[in-house]
Order: sequence, then C-alpha cells, then structure tokens
Amino acid sequence: MAEREPIGVVGTGYVGLVTAAGFAELGNEVWCVDIDAEKIARLKRGEIPIYEPGLEELVARNRSRLHFTTDIADALANARLLFVAVGTPPTYSGDPDLSAVHAVVDAMPASDRHALVMKSTVPVGTGAAIKRHFAQAGKGDFRYVSCPEFLREGSAVGDFLNPDRVVIGDDGDWAGDAVVELYAPLDAPLVRTDIASAEMVKLAANAFLATKISFINEIANVCEETGADVLEVARGMGLDRRIGPQFLRAGIGFGGSCFPKDVLGLKQLAGNSGYHFQLLNAVIEVNELQKRRVIGKLHKHLGSLVGKRVALLGLAFKPNTDDMREASSLVLSARLQADGAHVVAHDPVAEEEARRLMAGIEFADSPLDAVRGADAVVLVTEWQQFTELDWNEVAEAMAGDVVIDGRNALDPEAVRAAGLRYEGIGRGRSGSA
Repeated sequence: MAEREPIGVVGTGYVGLVTAAGFAELGNEVWCVDIDAEKIARLKRGEIPIYEPGLEELVARNRSRLHFTTDIADALANARLLFVAVGTPPTYSGDPDLSAVHAVVDAMPASDRHALVMKSTVPVGTGAAIKRHFAQAGKGDFRYVSCPEFLREGSAVGDFLNPDRVVIGDDGDWAGDAVVELYAPLDAPLVRTDIASAEMVKLAANAFLATKISFINEIANVCEETGADVLEVARGMGLDRRIGPQFLRAGIGFGGSCFPKDVLGLKQLAGNSGYHFQLLNAVIEVNELQKRRVIGKLHKHLGSLVGKRVALLGLAFKPNTDDMREASSLVLSARLQADGAHVVAHDPVAEEEARRLMAGIEFADSPLDAVRGADAVVLVTEWQQFTELDWNEVAEAMAGDVVIDGRNALDPEAVRAAGLRYEGIGRGRSGSA
C-alpha cells in the first residue's frame, strides 16, 4: 500500500475526533489539536469525551497513529493538510459564530506548503473571505480547500468509512489533489467543484432534509384532523423513488447541532445577500410549533397541568448520542414547568449533558423509575430500551394512564392492551385514545 501522508485535525468534537480516527484507520498519522487542555489530557489517557457508537474502539485500535496536542505548531511541523473541525454555533442573529474558525486562520504562518481544509460548516463566501485575509496578511501562498462533513451523530463512524459522497471545493491546485487522494480508498462518489459551491452543498442538503421533516410533520397535523394515519401516508409516499422514505418520520420536530443551525444559517445567508428565503421561514416555524403541540395533547387528556407529574423518556436530540444541542426535550421541559407540571426524565447516556442545560427537573435512574407515579409519559427520544418496555409494568407504576408517543416508535396495541391511553403524532383514528 502506498505511503499515506500525515494530517492535522484542529478541533476534537464529534466531527474532528471521528475524522481523525477515520483517517488513522485508513493508515494516516494524525495530529489532533484542541485548545481544551483537559480534553487533550483525557484523549491521551484513551478516554473519549463524547458518546458515539464505535468511536472508542476505533481510537483504541489506532492509538499509535493518533497524536494529541494543544499546540498547533505540532500539527504544522508534521502535516501539510490541516483539517478544521471547530464549532460554528449560531449567534443571536442566526448567523454562525466563526470566531473559532478565525482563531485557527490567524494562527497559521506564512507558508507555501500548507493548506487549510474546512470541515466546519460555514456560510458560503467564508473560503473567499479567508483567502482574502491570507493575501492581506502576506500569507497568499497558504492554500484553502472546502471539504464539508456529512456525518450523522449516532452513526458517524460508519458514515466516515462509507460516505454517500465526498465533496471537495478547491482552486484546482495541489491541496485539492491531496484531499482527493486522502479520500480515494473510500471509493465514494466525488464531487470536485469550486469552493462556494462546496460550501452551499452542505447547507442546502441539511436544509432540504429539515424541510422533509417539517413537511411530514405538517401532513401529520392534517392527518390528526382528518383521521388519516401519517405512518401509512409516509409509507405510500416513500415508495416513490423521487421522494424516498428517509426523513418522512413525523414527530416532535428536529434538533441537534446541524439542522436548526444550518437552516437558520442558510436563511440568514440568503437575507444578508438580499434574498428572502420564504420556505425556510416556514420550516423553522413548523419545527418550533411541533415541539409545543405535545403540550396541547397533554392538556387535552389531563386538563390543567398544575401539580401533574409528567415523565419524559429520552432527552438527547436523537438516539445513540449524548448530544443535547437544540433537543426537543429542552423546549418540552421548560413549557411543562411553565404550566406547573413536575417533570421527571430518564436518558441512558445524555443525563450528564442534560443536567448542565436543564433546571428544575428530576432525573431518574431507569425508565421505570421515571414513570413511577406519573400522570402522563412522553416518548421524546426513541432509544431502543424505551420501545421494548413492558407496558404492563409501566401501567402498574404510573398514577395516570396517558402515553404520548412523540416519535411514533411505540406499538399502540401493546400500550392499549396494558390499559393505557395511547396518542401518537398524526396517527388519525388509529393513533389517538
């Protein structure tokens, strides 16, 4: 096998750590840089600071190729390609906060043998702005490549090693060629294009997937009014190859670190460019309203929520991750508490993260502890252990009998057979009590 070139990865979050471990698996020496000294110390000890299935094993298997440091100079000395995987969280305006990206750019020396490879999700035009900055700072020979990530939390390791596509935006120079070469062993469809188009692919893809989710949620809401079952509707729609079954699962809205941020970011980008992106306004609004519809369902069954005990099963924004960013549970718990309810919750991996973000709720050690004495139970995250619960045990433990299936992941017949009232999202006559 040909010698693989060493690379640097700046940022050791979900994207950075998976990218580093993935390239190490392909045979690259990888220098991982992070300003968080404690995180680097933990990684050196072999501790993984995030929950991502398969990542711990991948890092352990490639320990000898992974080098962890707080000094960017270590990466520059050993690698010519520096992958940037730092956070770009939304600001109050909705534009992404690029301060961490700029800090990396400013830390680069003048060089004709190095390139920045942008993995972080950034607005279209960021690459052009960075290249201008390099030129003005006398670093015009520093190359730049846009290589957006398409990793799904919960299945990021598999997504890295078996990508749908690899998108590389560059100026047709050595740096773009080198990144193409890095990804060659994965044998994925390659989209090699200009930098602005590569930046837009990422934002457009996430905005489209979010649109599919908001669309099926609106269909679900109409199903509730008309007696249709959204699961049957989605099944019938999804068999059309032009539509496809993915992301047609009605529920209580999308969350996480990408969809809300990227949809809002694209809306802002359009606005800043003088274009009013009407569709995305609706996608965002539907998603916000969807989280609150659960409260309406609880009022329908329980009347006033003052003094009522409501159990939330799941807190993370989706299963197989501990990520709480923009999780529906945050809005739900706040709304429930505002209405006077006592909220108790259980999540198999996200509790530590949730404790930092959620005040005033009780955390239970198991699903059964959570539902004990509850007037109502809401499935928020479709972890497997919740879908496999013994509903007779749940019914015995509960004080009330209301089960709201916020992800349409439970078996309505099994819930009803236990004497409980089941209500899903958009399940029409078959999905409400």
